[in-house]
Amino acid sequence: MSIQNNLQMIKQQIEDACQHSGRNADEVSIIAVTKYVSVDTAQEAVSAGVTHLGENRDDGFLHKYEQIDGNVAWHFIGTLQSRKVKSIIDKVDYIHSLDRMSLAKEIQKRAEKKIKCFVQVNVSGEDSKHGINPDQLPDFIRKLSDYDSIEVVGLMTMAPFIEDEERLRSYFREMRRLQMEVQAMKLSHAPCQELSMGMSNDYAIAVEEGATFVRIGTSLVGKEF
Repeated sequence: MSIQNNLQMIKQQIEDACQHSGRNADEVSIIAVTKYVSVDTAQEAVSAGVTHLGENRDDGFLHKYEQIDGNVAWHFIGTLQSRKVKSIIDKVDYIHSLDRMSLAKEIQKRAEKKIKCFVQVNVSGEDSKHGINPDQLPDFIRKLSDYDSIEVVGLMTMAPFIEDEERLRSYFREMRRLQMEVQAMKLSHAPCQELSMGMSNDYAIAVEEGATFVRIGTSLVGKEF
């Protein structure tokens, strides 16, 4: 199946999920996660109508950034080491993995523009997952007011890779609750209008529970390496 067909299928499932939950499908953006595919395949996704591309390594990001043609918003979606910030910071449009103050300091030091950041939250409590503990989130968000190069546009989580729909739904609902908690703080540096959650196996559930960005790799562009 072609990327064009995959994209249409995913858009239809997002539309169905939005109808089911009383949302507008225009509120949801699809990020094509291209870390396992070539430049040519990523370019095919852009040609098919994808406008958001996501990479999780600085070298992969830079390689595609230099070669992809088209009006694309670039998302860095993986764990970002502080020493790698300088190589990507003024090329990336969104960072989805702000999870510690040392990274915030490095972004502030290196950025020449305001960077849209998602604060990563470990909502499932898994040891293997990165992210802020939900209990620490309000204090972390407040401290980010010291860094005028950072705008907290939303929250991000990676749910466990499980088939238990109710457990998945509970994690996504908790993220929505945390988002509303941050919004209620009414901080100018943290409007927190976005929720980055949901991947190939669970994006429809994530959309039903409030996701505004879904990160889809295999189901959209496949896997080549």
